[in-house]
Amino acid sequence: MKTIVTKDSPAPIGPYSQATVSGNFVFVSGQVGKNAVSGAMIQDTIKNETREVMNNVKAVLEAAGSNLSKVVKTTIFLTNMDDFGQVNEVYGSFFTANFPARETVQVTRLPLNANVEISVIAEL
Repeated sequence: MKTIVTKDSPAPIGPYSQATVSGNFVFVSGQVGKNAVSGAMIQDTIKNETREVMNNVKAVLEAAGSNLSKVVKTTIFLTNMDDFGQVNEVYGSFFTANFPARETVQVTRLPLNANVEISVIAEL
């Protein structure tokens, strides 16, 4: 059975759910640095944008009944691989141990002209 999670982060900008729960896993759609309250994209620095992305990921996980400590896999999409170090620094501050598996890929463009987007898979 699949359960849809759609709260506590910016509303989706297309025909998809913020997350789905299936079995014992939460599949969180790619989150960008859009502030859930104001709706504004946070893009003053790549670090602040990444922090907003991770806050959105965290909010969706919590709405689904999970949390960052239960993340098993992440995917990071960057429009500029030169930002990798700064993104990695902020991303790493959200995890304390038992880091999830991950890949980071450079893409040409992201929705809302975001510079970073992160999706995750977590256990419940």
